[in-house]
Amino acid sequence: MAMLIARIRSFFHSPRKNALVIALPLFIGGCATVIPPAGPEAAPSIAQQRSYQDVIDLGGRLSLRYQRNGNDEAVHGSFTWTQTPRHTLVTLLSPLGQTIATIAITPTQSTLTRAGEAPQTAMDVDALAARALGWPLPISGLRDWLQGFAIDANGSRFIATPQSRDASVTTGDGWRIRYGSWKNEHDLSAQNHPKRIDLERSTAQAGDVSLRMVIDQWQPR
Repeated sequence: MAMLIARIRSFFHSPRKNALVIALPLFIGGCATVIPPAGPEAAPSIAQQRSYQDVIDLGGRLSLRYQRNGNDEAVHGSFTWTQTPRHTLVTLLSPLGQTIATIAITPTQSTLTRAGEAPQTAMDVDALAARALGWPLPISGLRDWLQGFAIDANGSRFIATPQSRDASVTTGDGWRIRYGSWKNEHDLSAQNHPKRIDLERSTAQAGDVSLRMVIDQWQPR
């Protein structure tokens, strides 16, 4: 036992001990360099970057095809859309710029006004538009759809992007939406926005309905 203790003391006082002590941190440091550092989080996609605009002014053109009394009908014109969190004002215009109708929407009531006619009001703005215009205009959905956001028939959130050009989504109320073009087809920034939106739906009132909306004005406020 005494001899063993002597050997241990000799080792800790020998030059080899110093070399081992010096080499040990170098070895540890060398091991640390081979451990890959935590990589940066993946850059968010445009779908994650794009945000909904509560306050925005939109404008553009629309064309619609539908059936009435077994005959094909068409509507062409333009529109303006002014939106805040608690109010939306939609103006429908003829190809010559004459006002066809204005629709004002608040959380408690919607009012549709046509020239020379008494204003019509209802809680359901989509039902009001269909009754007064004779063809469906899904204003409640367009508040989201015009900006490229939707909830599909399964309740999942859909966010349109230029990469998913021509991808379609079908909503819970039966509208099939396709984003055919964007302001800039090659712009992957969050500032890009839909340019052309195509909507289709089969209805009891107006047969097969096709609605195309082209956004020419996009002005968040």
